[in-house]
Amino acid sequence: MSRPLLFIDIDGVLNPFKSGPASEDHGFVRHYLRPTCWIDQHPHLRPRDVPHVPVWLHPDHGEELLDLPYELIWATTWEDEANTYVSPRIGLPELPVVTWSTRGGYGPDGTYFKTADVIRHAAGRPFVWLDDQLSAADRDYVQQHHTGAALLYDIDPAVGLDLDDFEALAQWADTLTEPTAPTGAVR
Repeated sequence: MSRPLLFIDIDGVLNPFKSGPASEDHGFVRHYLRPTCWIDQHPHLRPRDVPHVPVWLHPDHGEELLDLPYELIWATTWEDEANTYVSPRIGLPELPVVTWSTRGGYGPDGTYFKTADVIRHAAGRPFVWLDDQLSAADRDYVQQHHTGAALLYDIDPAVGLDLDDFEALAQWADTLTEPTAPTGAVR
């Protein structure tokens, strides 16, 4: 049996941007970066004039993610730049990336713009999706359109991924070996 997928967002999950400098008290390191997704948020400026954005990353998160029994996949607006800017700073190898068919906002059914693409990428395989913008509409969509086990796992963007989350992810993966794996599970 192949390993379940772990879809990983950056902002709010690995980068607890809502706590900012306070993250440094918990081992996060501040980096000043300029990914394209940040530049795109400033259409009134020339790209070279967009200031760098502070991004807080924990140097241990890469190893902790690799220790989990999942196949890791970036599910972030950073897309391929996650491998350029984030992977080397936290000790991850280059990871596959979900490419978005649309960017930003919510669909007419209230789902996050990433939801349909995550389901399409999962292609029926069990998965966990780590994000800070998940809603009941996303959970309903997953239950209706995904045939495998799934866990949409909310992360507090003021805290980011923490030890309790790593333990919960490991425990959920263990449930997949049980005779009745959870489908559409919700945190």
